[in-house]
Amino acid sequence: MKKTICLLVLLMSLATTSFEQNQKKDSLPVYVQHPAIPSFSLLTTDSISFSDANLPKNRPVVIIYFSPECSHCQAEAKLIVQHIDSLKNAVFVWASYHPMNQIKEFAKTCGLDKFDNMILGRDLKYFIPAYYTVTQTPFMAIYNREAQFIKEFREGAKSEELIPLLK
Repeated sequence: MKKTICLLVLLMSLATTSFEQNQKKDSLPVYVQHPAIPSFSLLTTDSISFSDANLPKNRPVVIIYFSPECSHCQAEAKLIVQHIDSLKNAVFVWASYHPMNQIKEFAKTCGLDKFDNMILGRDLKYFIPAYYTVTQTPFMAIYNREAQFIKEFREGAKSEELIPLLK
């Protein structure tokens, strides 16, 4: 009888530990559990469909969810443009759900339309904010050259935080 009780206690302990480990894993965001760049599609400012499959290989990628009306997003864009020489190896994917005319105006006003490594578009399916559980803009997800998630910034990033991650 004593052996049976010890065995039951051991089994319950193992089950609890396994459950707790699964709970911890389940509480991690999906982009941390699955660190590859997610499948997404945007309608670019040139009215071309752009997806994760179109991203160049072996380059860091920054996915930015923004609002054209957001002053923090405008400041982030201008900061990136100011430091473009240090950030030219990275590809920046700017996604918004706002109307295309506002996205185009944002690109022009902030100077993003002058750079080949800036992709701006409309997230017609509202995928990016749902996938990353975006609560405010600008939201940034950083991926390395191997297309693996390395860091998120839920309120934008300072140049001294961003530049070292994208070298």
